[in-house]
Amino acid sequence: MDLTVVAYVAYLLISVGLTVWVARTLSRNGRIFIADVLQGNEKLADAVNHLLVVGFYLVNLGFVSLYLKAAEDIPDAARLLEALSAKLGVVLLVLGVMHLGNVWVLNKMRRRGILERENTPPVAPDAWTAPAGA
Repeated sequence: MDLTVVAYVAYLLISVGLTVWVARTLSRNGRIFIADVLQGNEKLADAVNHLLVVGFYLVNLGFVSLYLKAAEDIPDAARLLEALSAKLGVVLLVLGVMHLGNVWVLNKMRRRGILERENTPPVAPDAWTAPAGA
């Protein structure tokens, strides 16, 4: 079997495995954060979390697929490892950048929600009353 094909198969297996692992980890651990951003609305937090996971899969698996082609034939095992490490390194960097981008956006939303909650009075006034002696 050609080593280029072996590199393709190994790259796809590792990349898809990493993508699934990262998506599950982010989904499981990020749900609480999303619920906080959405002020405790659990149903909405679950829906947003699921949509983020689907988008994460689409973007990352699309990138992995587009980045599959090797620039040159792979003649030996050393080149196979070099090609795999370079491709997987780029995939990991893309996964990391996407994660940081998501956290940054969610943090901005969370901060805005906290500021809105701080500016809202805890109890709405019932009615205006005239000061005593007026």
